[in-house]
Order: sequence, then structure tokens, then C-alpha cells
Amino acid sequence: MNTSSKATPQIDPRGPRFGAAITTVLLLITIALGLQAPASSDLAARATEPAFLLLAVLTLIFAWGAFAGIARHPYGLIFKALVRPRLGAPEYMEAPAPPTFAQLIGFLVSATGIVLHLVGVPWGLVVAASVAFVAAFLNAVFGLCLGCEMYALLVRAKLIRPSV
Repeated sequence: MNTSSKATPQIDPRGPRFGAAITTVLLLITIALGLQAPASSDLAARATEPAFLLLAVLTLIFAWGAFAGIARHPYGLIFKALVRPRLGAPEYMEAPAPPTFAQLIGFLVSATGIVLHLVGVPWGLVVAASVAFVAAFLNAVFGLCLGCEMYALLVRAKLIRPSV
């Protein structure tokens, strides 16, 4: 029996899925806006396109989840305050490390799209947003967290240490 007071608090797995659903919708809007935007050679014009601005906000949200932790993620806070009280108890709880790692992957993918767009790579933003969309969609609809699966593979390969 573990009597350690330093046990990592567990999270409701429905919280990250709720966040993934919101992210899916916002990424779909980003992709649609990115597909409609004409190619611009002007950096200032690229930096003010609606698709760029929305992906920049999503990148910040991913960063928040990756660096502050999934328990402090804005969508998680909304879930805890407004959604979870209306639901029954979850069937199980999960460790926060895999979804937090998934947020880091989302941050890296969306940040790559931002950089590619700013340097003028055609469709860089749309491709990165599409990759993030697929991952968010799989999590929201099927409960398949690709970042969480990557985390498990990296732990098994002993490339990263599991959080306690």
C-alpha cells in the first residue's frame, strides 16, 4: 500500500476529450480560413491573417496545457466548473502526464505551422493545423489520444521517465 502524500492527482479522462472537441472545431475553422487566404509575400499581411491568429491562440492554449499542466488547462477548468458537475462519476481516473505530453506535441505541431506560415511556406499553416486536427478529432470522437500513445511508447522505450 502506498502511503506517500506525494501521489500525483488523477484526472477525469472526459476532461481532455472535452478539450479535444473544442480544439477540433477551432482547428477546422483554422483550416477553412487558411484554405481561403490568398498567398501573401508580405510578412505583416501573413501575421494578420485570421487563420494565423487563430492558430496562434491555439498554440498558446497548447503551451498552457503543456507547461502549466493539463489540470490547469483552460478547457480543463471549464470542464471542471461547468460540465463535470452535471455528469456522473467517471468509470476511472487517469494520470495527467500522458495528456500533458499530448499538449506538448500539439504545441510543437501548431508552433511549426506558425513558423512555416511566417517564413512563407505555402500551406505550412494548413498542413500543421490538419495534423493537429486529426489528433484532436481522434481524441474527441474515439478517445484515442495520439500524444498519450506516443508518451507510452517513449516510456516503454525508456526514452523518457514516467511521472510518478
